Amino acid sequence: QVHLVESGGGLVQAGGSLRLSCAASGIIFRINTMAWHRQAPGKQRELVAVITGGGYSTIHPDSVKGRFTISRDNEKNMVYLQMNSLKPEDTAVYYCNVVSYPGYWGQGTQVTVST
Repeated sequence: QVHLVESGGGLVQAGGSLRLSCAASGIIFRINTMAWHRQAPGKQRELVAVITGGGYSTIHPDSVKGRFTISRDNEKNMVYLQMNSLKPEDTAVYYCNVVSYPGYWGQGTQVTVST
């Protein structure tokens, strides 16, 4: 069974940085594409970043390009989201996901960016 545990969120001032981590189990991690999503209060969950098993990555949406970076460690079954130059509009619960197993989600990690 797929199991995902996100961590690393917190309260940070605008302009600050956070690094989110996601531990995945129950899958052959190295062959699976992973993703980070976020859900702000009152909004739909949105895709933030995707990384293939081989490390090819894409960042969505345009509002976070140049500020967020996704990476992974296939030896540790971990995926990361480095978030720099954070803005109040980045405030959300952040979730990781295995793209091939869309029904499985972790508990998420709260990111709050203050002005």
